[in-house]
Amino acid sequence: MNINILTIFPEIFDALNSGVISKSLKNKIICLKTFDIRKNAVNKHNQVDSKPYGGGEGMVLMAEPIVKTLKQINKKKRGKVVYLSPQGIKLDQKKVVSLSNLKNITIICGRYEGIDQRVIDKYVDEEISLGDFVLSGGEYAALCLIDAISRHVPGTLGNIDSYMKDTFSNGLLKGDVYTKPEKFESMKVPEILLSGNHQKIQLWKNENSLIKTFLKRPDLLKGIKLTKKQKKLLEEWSSKAIL
Repeated sequence: MNINILTIFPEIFDALNSGVISKSLKNKIICLKTFDIRKNAVNKHNQVDSKPYGGGEGMVLMAEPIVKTLKQINKKKRGKVVYLSPQGIKLDQKKVVSLSNLKNITIICGRYEGIDQRVIDKYVDEEISLGDFVLSGGEYAALCLIDAISRHVPGTLGNIDSYMKDTFSNGLLKGDVYTKPEKFESMKVPEILLSGNHQKIQLWKNENSLIKTFLKRPDLLKGIKLTKKQKKLLEEWSSKAIL
């Protein structure tokens, strides 16, 4: 997968040189390239932003430096152009998986009050938001997006189950997990997980995942088709919650 990033702070992406993604970059499973928008500044003062027309607070990244930088990327290698913005569609696991199937993607990182709308109108294929909050720059959102996408690119993770059974992979939250020691501050690991009965353990994990979702993110249950068994289990838990 080829990922291009347009930014005025390319050094921020050095963070990806640590952890799981770094191995993917080293093995060229993912090719990440940053493009410094400031190198296409409009004057000798490295100006890439200006005051908004019509007045208003803050500064806006200018169209010319962004478009010049974008055009440095071969159109085929450019692929889908994404702008990270609070006005975009909210990122979810389904969108992450969809993006991970692309061969080429270009991410534009905004700053200040955003980028000139004409860039979005003509060059951006999709606006994406991490959620209903504001960051000081698109770079931090891009780091999250790249990390999420990369996990689904074959070869990045050694064990495919690492992402196939992640939270949201089946629409539900991941259930409780435990590790050594068996007893910690008077709290014990559930006996079923120590039983060695893999069938019962898997059943417990499935039910625990469902209940965890019911208790913490009931809104997610509206978007998935539950089995009769799952519905019955939730009904039992709902009655207990009322009591």
